[in-house]
Amino acid sequence: MEKVDCVVIGAGVVGLAIARALAQEGREVIVLEAESAFGQHTSSRNSEVIHAGMHYPAGSLKALHCLRGKRLLYQYCRERDIGHRQTGKLIVAVDDSEMPRLVALQEKALVNGVTDLTWMDRRVLAEVEPALQAHAALYSPSTGIVDSHALMLSLLADAEAAGAVLALQSRVTGGQETKDGMLLFVDGSELLAGTVVNAAGLTAHVLAAKMRGVPHETIPRVRYARGVYFTLSGRHPFSHLIYPLPEPGGLGTHLTLDLAGQARFGPDVEWINHIDYRVDPERVDGFYHSIRRWWPQLPQGALSPAYSGIRPKVINEDKPEGDFLIQGQEGHGIRGLINLFGIESPGLTACLSIADEVLRRCRQYWVPV
Repeated sequence: MEKVDCVVIGAGVVGLAIARALAQEGREVIVLEAESAFGQHTSSRNSEVIHAGMHYPAGSLKALHCLRGKRLLYQYCRERDIGHRQTGKLIVAVDDSEMPRLVALQEKALVNGVTDLTWMDRRVLAEVEPALQAHAALYSPSTGIVDSHALMLSLLADAEAAGAVLALQSRVTGGQETKDGMLLFVDGSELLAGTVVNAAGLTAHVLAAKMRGVPHETIPRVRYARGVYFTLSGRHPFSHLIYPLPEPGGLGTHLTLDLAGQARFGPDVEWINHIDYRVDPERVDGFYHSIRRWWPQLPQGALSPAYSGIRPKVINEDKPEGDFLIQGQEGHGIRGLINLFGIESPGLTACLSIADEVLRRCRQYWVPV
């Protein structure tokens, strides 16, 4: 039976960041990924936005790790020459009736420590974004975009340089606690690990349920929110990211830009029961309706189906907006196992901060093997 100090299950951006942190700590690390390449799910099916941190409930892990992660991510991208740009974004109130919600968002931002938001009225907006039709907007200068694939490549390179190993097409089918550590079952083989980090993203809750000894009641309910994206053909008139006010399940159908300047819109929200990345072209009608509230000149026929992503949302009646859940021995009673649930947006922004938190927790639970 093979033995290893640490196993990270899942090679998305968060799993790779955790593997990097553990390996640079001097630990022997294997990353087990069920797919044939890293970052095939949530990490590569998003808006690639570096979030500022104003949208999340005060005191939440999302707020904490987004704010810390943003600073760490910008610094990391500069040091590694990873493609990124601090574009800034405008969160708009289309008409006067939306102003109270925009004011409430600024108040939430201040509580979270986001102090750089500024107001733009209709007159200023007409100068900054002439094509935008809105009553007012909050300007977030620290919001940006990043090349998520280049980021993951860099995290993996750092981890491997420190001795970590990525094992692709390696599906974990279960596990159990033993006196010597966590015994994992991997495609018919057995692997004994001192520490196991379940960073399996969309299936983290499914995997946790396959770990013998994990109490069922400690595994949260998770719902999948699928969001589709449509790309804009031709030129666009915007220089900032444009966000409407948030909606249940997401941040609204917004405009984001990639590093080449291509505009895309999304994601919308559709609750589904299983992993399914199909994009229904007929959903474009809802996009035209939403976007034309603040960009009336959007040409008909200018949107084309692009891709979809799925956000795993922890369902908690006490926290209806959902939050990250980083669960160690104190949560399930098993030494050496750390579960990450509900790692959705702003997980890309927060990846380095989450990795630091997991490293801190791992130090409490080391099991020599």
